[in-house]
Amino acid sequence: MASKNYLIFDFGASNGRAIVATVDGGKFSMKVTHRFDNRPVHAAGTLYWDILRLFSELKIGIQKSYKAYPDLSSMAIDTWGCDFGIIDKHGKLLASPVHYRDQKRHARAAQLYEILPEKELFTLSAGNTIPIMGIYQLFSSKQDQATEFLHAGKFLMIPDLLNYFLTGTICNEYCDATMSLLCNQNEKTWEKKILERLDIPREIFSELVMPGTKIGSIQDSICREIEIQPIPVIVPATHDTASAVAGIPLVDKDKHWAFISMGTWCISGVETMSPIVTDQTFTSGYGNAGCPEGRTMLVKYMTGLWIVQQCRERWIKDQGKDLSWDDIVKVSSSMKSTSSFIDIDNPRFGQPQIDMPKVIADNCTETGQTVPQSMGEVARCVYESLVMKFRHNLETLEQLTGKKIELLHLVGGGTRNKLLCQWTADAIGVPVIAGPTETTSVGNLLMQLKGTGEIEHIEEGRQISLNSSEVTHHQSENKEIWDGPYRKYLTLLS
Repeated sequence: MASKNYLIFDFGASNGRAIVATVDGGKFSMKVTHRFDNRPVHAAGTLYWDILRLFSELKIGIQKSYKAYPDLSSMAIDTWGCDFGIIDKHGKLLASPVHYRDQKRHARAAQLYEILPEKELFTLSAGNTIPIMGIYQLFSSKQDQATEFLHAGKFLMIPDLLNYFLTGTICNEYCDATMSLLCNQNEKTWEKKILERLDIPREIFSELVMPGTKIGSIQDSICREIEIQPIPVIVPATHDTASAVAGIPLVDKDKHWAFISMGTWCISGVETMSPIVTDQTFTSGYGNAGCPEGRTMLVKYMTGLWIVQQCRERWIKDQGKDLSWDDIVKVSSSMKSTSSFIDIDNPRFGQPQIDMPKVIADNCTETGQTVPQSMGEVARCVYESLVMKFRHNLETLEQLTGKKIELLHLVGGGTRNKLLCQWTADAIGVPVIAGPTETTSVGNLLMQLKGTGEIEHIEEGRQISLNSSEVTHHQSENKEIWDGPYRKYLTLLS
């Protein structure tokens, strides 16, 4: 494989980056060329994504990357899942996309279930029926008779919308489309029964395209604006978690492996060849979502490091100075365990809070536990609660699949927390492979390699990922130390 350069855009829920990957001889290296914040905006009682500023950052990132690497072979965009924008019949954006944490979408879930019961929605879509998914916002827009619904031309998930702005091509990438809960994952099509029941017009949805598809090139008008030559645009798995799963540097394909993506959200799951749609899956909170090459991931979403992010904001405000993530990890590791836990899936921990440490303390008081007082105690409470939830969800996953997990891959930015990774290995009792932190970007790259004919299938790409990635091995130690606290945690959940 001759040396070639590929441009990766990874838009996360709090920040984004442009990365150029240089692939040479079955290995790659990556260099960040542009970073930017992603800050949602509250306006008139609604929480929006600032999509036009994000598109501006996209153009800046392309311009910077092209200046440093004028021989880019292709580019691809992945983003957080669930959210969408709507353009009219003339191709104009009708409204800023609404954030998945906006309260109205959550409040309308019960109303939606009166028309389409939750279990039936799960059976038809195979996906996680949690109110962050796109269907709930689309239903809310319909109930409000919002302008964007009444005059809808096309429904575009966030990466589809950015690709449309960039290329002029209108299409829906399959993996992220499954995060709307409007798709049939067995047939890989939009689900007609859901659309009919909710009275949503089929014509606003476009062709579903699979990861690794070239959808066009950057439009001439944008090329002139930012002074570049056209670059081919390929769709990866545009949902960042699906990209992360694609990019996992699989160390032992013969072992039954699972993964946890550790970030603002933590997501536990396994890769499967087809959706698992059973009563047990539905009641467990697991659901299915699309992956490259027609595969599926059976996953459960957890409120993750968002809780610590919220705590950090409060601590910075109280202390009047910046506070690094390493500072928080260091002080938490110096504390003894309070053996106090929170259920991170409690809705209060998933919402923006002015004082998250107080919310945690109040919850511990309500559940009759020792109340963590200091920053270190609060952080340790959150980290240990995450580990307990990981163990609980992975045990559930074993029941759903009928297979014992033999190896766990941890991916995403949270793998920088080596203490959390080791605790996870200890509590679960299986070997853990942590890293790389940019696994989503790796998966994005691999689908570009497939789209440009450099590789044929995902296993070939994962070998390139393994050749190129720095990973940390964590062996399970002292599992019995976690068994007693885990029994207490299960009592708390019940």
